[in-house]
Amino acid sequence: MSDLFTYLQLKDKLAAVIIQAGRQAAGDCEETIAGLARRRDRHQARVLAAFEQAGISDFHFGISTGYGYDDAGRDALDVVTARILAAEAALVREQFVSGTHAIATALFGILRPGDELLSATGTPYDTLAGMIGLDPRQPAAGNLREFGITFRQVDLLPGGGIDLPALIETLRPNTRMVFFQRSRGYSLRPALSAQVIGEACRALHHSRPDLVCFVDNCYGELVEAEEPSSLGADLIAGSLIKNLGGGLAPTGGYLAGRQGYVTLAATRLTAPGIGAHVGSSPGGRRLYFQGLFQAPQVVFEALAGAVFAARFFDLLGFAVTPRFDEARKDIIQAITLGSPQRMIAFCEGLHKASPVDSHLTPQPAPMPGYGDKVIMAGGTFIQGATSELSADGPLREPYVLYLQGGLAQTYVRIGVLRAAQALYEHNLLPFQQGM
Repeated sequence: MSDLFTYLQLKDKLAAVIIQAGRQAAGDCEETIAGLARRRDRHQARVLAAFEQAGISDFHFGISTGYGYDDAGRDALDVVTARILAAEAALVREQFVSGTHAIATALFGILRPGDELLSATGTPYDTLAGMIGLDPRQPAAGNLREFGITFRQVDLLPGGGIDLPALIETLRPNTRMVFFQRSRGYSLRPALSAQVIGEACRALHHSRPDLVCFVDNCYGELVEAEEPSSLGADLIAGSLIKNLGGGLAPTGGYLAGRQGYVTLAATRLTAPGIGAHVGSSPGGRRLYFQGLFQAPQVVFEALAGAVFAARFFDLLGFAVTPRFDEARKDIIQAITLGSPQRMIAFCEGLHKASPVDSHLTPQPAPMPGYGDKVIMAGGTFIQGATSELSADGPLREPYVLYLQGGLAQTYVRIGVLRAAQALYEHNLLPFQQGM
């Protein structure tokens, strides 16, 4: 990568200290990235096998309209996704507007008045908290509480692990579902591995076989060797503008897991008696199939970029989690910047390296579902796509930015180098401020 650093030093006039840190980070990360490449190869072989077994043909890519009755492409996409995720069934739909929508569909489809939803991972992130009805000051209309569904939580252990004894002890007769958030959200706790979630699910099922173990799998697909759905989780959910969309899916989300729970969720997405049998695709499904096929490569590129960013900003004096040589459980890299000025400068530099809207300057602004102003950077081809390179975070202490995605690791390196240059030009790097 020395040619890249030389080119950027000449073209963008990056500071020598940034180029030096970048070169050192690139060398330090080689072994870790090589390990990620080996895992990518295994995932790619599995994905190819799923396509072969399902007999995917070009007629599956065609458009359908109206109700979408007998849409072979829709059904085939469900089958392929279920096989990749080692699940009995999957519901993959462009009608899901986000991962949160897919999660809501499962919650409202499975839970009934009087049931309890128990979080195994502490306080849910902002948009999910609104869906549950946790904010008494600004309750979202139609939340779970309005339907007589109660909520409790068990906090994670100080190190970020699941407190399994407390979780089992907390179960009540009306506890219907235990919810796991795999990724960190806007927090500094570590992401949970699929293995840890699976162990918790198996222990819960041993105690209460009727429990539904549901996992928000966003940002975690194809990162580890296995998915929670193959290790004991009953249902998982995610967004197609994250990992499984491969940078091509223009919208959508998925649910995967046990057939009965997928069916219940489908009746909420459409209507009882109709379920998964309708849902057309006026634009066709080629991008969904192709994105799913190339998802292992796109996830690898994002992970390789995150590993570089972790080492690079560590060398510049910032706290990062996970560290560059830690095992990855999702594609997110948290960087603690320590001030709103640094967050704004970082986003300004990263956004200038975007292929879309690079001439614009990100500004903190209110966002639906969040209590603090949020700043977001990353000009993406698909609005909000976190399989592409972006960074975002709420302007609240300790002022952390969450970097994710990247269709090519070289692009990620360019983006974070320019982010660091913006910090340097504003005299905001730690060594410039005597930290």
